[in-house]
Amino acid sequence: MCNLYSLTKGQAAIRAFTGAMRDTTGNLPPMPAIFPDQMAPVVFSAQDGVRELTMMRWGFPPPPKLASRPVTNIRNVQSPYWRGWLKPGWRCLVLATSFCEYTEGRPKVPHWFALDEERPAFAFAGLWRPWTGTRGTKAEPVTGEHRLFAFLTCEANDVVRPIHPKAMPVLLTTRQECDAWLTGPVDEALALQRPLPNDRLQIVLTGPRADEGLERHGLAANEA
Repeated sequence: MCNLYSLTKGQAAIRAFTGAMRDTTGNLPPMPAIFPDQMAPVVFSAQDGVRELTMMRWGFPPPPKLASRPVTNIRNVQSPYWRGWLKPGWRCLVLATSFCEYTEGRPKVPHWFALDEERPAFAFAGLWRPWTGTRGTKAEPVTGEHRLFAFLTCEANDVVRPIHPKAMPVLLTTRQECDAWLTGPVDEALALQRPLPNDRLQIVLTGPRADEGLERHGLAANEA
């Protein structure tokens, strides 16, 4: 289960990749470690039809009586709970440049996966919804209206499986895939719930709990 990812590309690159025409994120700094219940950049279709880059909180409300924690990863899209949220208006793109999986044995070592060493932007196929209540940490709870998201997972490919055999996130790597996920019919959109081909993904970092990108880690290596 992917509960940690990074986004180190700037807003211009994100808008170019997703086709977002409106940006309400303000000054968006690099985010080398994004954890559940944090705010993170998401692209969705706003009520006026404009594709918007905005901030939402990671963690979907769980199905009633089945769980108590927010849902970060969605696998069983055939569940009646998810069926209503699969309409185009509730789909979103969760922006990332790498994601982390831990080895299942001890010690648990973080491994960061990206499209290549340059960490180009990609998107997780996500769902979002409005919700009212209290979220955030115990130290900094936030009560009121929230927009919450989670993203789809699928069977792990051969690159991820040795580290995390159960699943991997659904990655969208082209503008066409992003468009299909945001606006296509349900069947077309769900056809994207498949592992990324093995030759499109690689491990770019092992050990740290944050991925600050190629330049930062290259500098650290030179300094050492």
